[in-house]
Amino acid sequence: MGKNIYQFQATNIKGIDEALDQYKGKVVVIVNTASKCGLTPQFKGLETLYETYKEKGLVILGFPCNQFNKQDPGSSEEIQEFCQLNYGVSFPMFEKIDVNGGKTHPLFKFLKSEAKGFAGSQSVKWNFTKFLVNKQGDVVKRFAPTDSPESLIKDIESLLAK
Repeated sequence: MGKNIYQFQATNIKGIDEALDQYKGKVVVIVNTASKCGLTPQFKGLETLYETYKEKGLVILGFPCNQFNKQDPGSSEEIQEFCQLNYGVSFPMFEKIDVNGGKTHPLFKFLKSEAKGFAGSQSVKWNFTKFLVNKQGDVVKRFAPTDSPESLIKDIESLLAK
């Protein structure tokens, strides 16, 4: 069997390790987030996607990252409070991670190797890079930071229907 996201775990924003195999059978969007970025308003669109499709089997996993112009400097508590107060975020959020460089979280190493970016690049270019994962845990598509959450709807609906 090939690798998929179910072989990884991550620490949630409350500091508890979670196995990603709990999302088996769900369509998953994994996104690196930031609280102080020009793209931060995407939290609203991501939450709308989550609210619209969670009953049909969609889950969104947010991974704060401070690697791009230090746009998420806060603690886990501050990040969680910001996301909930400003955007009503109810989808699962995780502890701050690195998505590039020597300390890249293993999940993001895997995501980048499965869905390369522009011109075959394996690096994440900016906050709000989104990875779409099917119900079998396979990475099927990468979306650029500037791709709106709404631009994922067609692909999400297609995967939910399978």
